[in-house]
Amino acid sequence: MAFLKLYIEKYDSAVFSAPAFARKLSIPQVLISPSIDPLSDKNRELPQEVINSVLDRFGIDRTRPIVTQISRFDYLKDPIGVIEVYKRVKKHIDCQLVLAGGGATDDPEGAKVLEDVKNAAADDPDIHVLLLPPASDIEINALQRASSVILQKPLKEGFGLTVAEGLWKAKPVIASAVGGIPLQIAHKYSGILTHSIDGTVHYLKQLLYEPGYAQRLALNGKEHIKNNFLITRHIRDYLLLFFVVISRRRYSWFE
Repeated sequence: MAFLKLYIEKYDSAVFSAPAFARKLSIPQVLISPSIDPLSDKNRELPQEVINSVLDRFGIDRTRPIVTQISRFDYLKDPIGVIEVYKRVKKHIDCQLVLAGGGATDDPEGAKVLEDVKNAAADDPDIHVLLLPPASDIEINALQRASSVILQKPLKEGFGLTVAEGLWKAKPVIASAVGGIPLQIAHKYSGILTHSIDGTVHYLKQLLYEPGYAQRLALNGKEHIKNNFLITRHIRDYLLLFFVVISRRRYSWFE
């Protein structure tokens, strides 16, 4: 950090995506959160027949609740913990689990993680482990829109825009209170923040048992994303930052 600091402090400002990532610097620091594009293939509205065709292709039953986590197969995304949550909830509610995503090309453990996930899921045909190719935005969109509840249970996280993507689709989201996720979810208002497997089990059962409450969370969550995490807000933030930086430089010329 000391080495980088010499170069970072030559800039006019430093931009961070969440307060927890900020560092002690001599230059101004600005919080600009990432955003999603609501018109991209991953987030745009989909016809019901497209959603149905994706579920049919992957053998997912449309008549029973679907719990989904979208993430790369990485130990830090805790897919084994998600399977444990599902198995404990499954004893009370007949539901299905979808674990869908890709592997990081720079992660030598990726293949081992996927193997461990498949082994943990091997005895349950209602666990769908889907290794998706990079250009699978429509499939991810459809899986999220078909879900009853979306889980995002990382052990560590940067910002975690998969949470915003799930909320944008008006789905109730349960997510770990790590990284930038607490900026995206107001607990028990626009989603659920959890700190443990026990807590995740409790809230997943609650949302599946109480669809009315789940729907209220989902609608509040979509509104929160609309107001704070779309690309239009992102552009506005950067334009304002550029205005401030240019104004500061112009002022300094006259000093």
